Amino acid sequence: DAAQKLSAELSTQVSYGMEGLLEQTSLLEVDVVVNGLVGSVGCLPTMRALEKGKRVGLANKETLVMAGTVVEDVLLANPNAKLLPIDSEHSAIFQCLQDRPVTEIETIQLTASGGPFRTLDQSEFKNITVERALKHPTWSMGPKITIDSATLMNKGLEVLEAHFLFHVPFEQIDVVVHPGSIVHSMVQFRDGSLMAQLGAPDMKVPIQYALSYPERWSLDVDRVSLPQLGKLEFYEPDTDKFPCLRLAYEAGKRGGTAPAILNAANEVLVPAFLDHKISFLEIPQKLEKALEVLSIVDKPNLEQIL
Repeated sequence: DAAQKLSAELSTQVSYGMEGLLEQTSLLEVDVVVNGLVGSVGCLPTMRALEKGKRVGLANKETLVMAGTVVEDVLLANPNAKLLPIDSEHSAIFQCLQDRPVTEIETIQLTASGGPFRTLDQSEFKNITVERALKHPTWSMGPKITIDSATLMNKGLEVLEAHFLFHVPFEQIDVVVHPGSIVHSMVQFRDGSLMAQLGAPDMKVPIQYALSYPERWSLDVDRVSLPQLGKLEFYEPDTDKFPCLRLAYEAGKRGGTAPAILNAANEVLVPAFLDHKISFLEIPQKLEKALEVLSIVDKPNLEQIL
């Protein structure tokens, strides 16, 4: 209704809804599409842009979580299309790899801040409130991603995204907790070299790199001073405290529609938590239940995934 009213006031066509998203991503005048939508709604616009041979800067990880195999097919069928990551972790890996062959990779190491409850005793998790969960220690993000970060589901989704972006088996994707969020991710190569991309936690850097690639443009952001930084801390993730990360690995290894089920259930459960309808602990509990009770399609097409 608002779009139609605005169209009349401006005497020009105002797009809206999924139809509008697909229309915009199909325009001949558009060379680059940056997808910053949250959730599964971002899947079809990514597909449409790739089908039209465009460069897509992807900040919508759910596209690959849900439909990674279908996206791979679309990229193969449209050689002019290019998918560039905007998530800071995946941009870091992309920068470390610089198109090196996947056979040279020993492991990909995704860094995680650990969220606001990294040091909280597990016995206290039953008392976690929405307000506490929304206070992320490093990044300023929307409520959905902030809660996903608190449960470590965000990192689980990023593991799934990395698998499809870089064609690396799940056994070669590790998560490392790095509270400082200065090292954005690393690649361990088979010759023993460990490449890392460092920078202040600022999304302008990966967004701009997706636009400027293969060039690097000047950018006014904070610089990292190693002497001021002093030290970098890294820890193993605790999947007993944060089972969402374990569930993401399990769904990825199971394949088929399991990652789509995980994502879909999470998109229902996070708003339920934000609305005070379920507890923080019920998010992973109900995710696990969804994966147990829903039937998984092994080789799904896009329609089945959606």
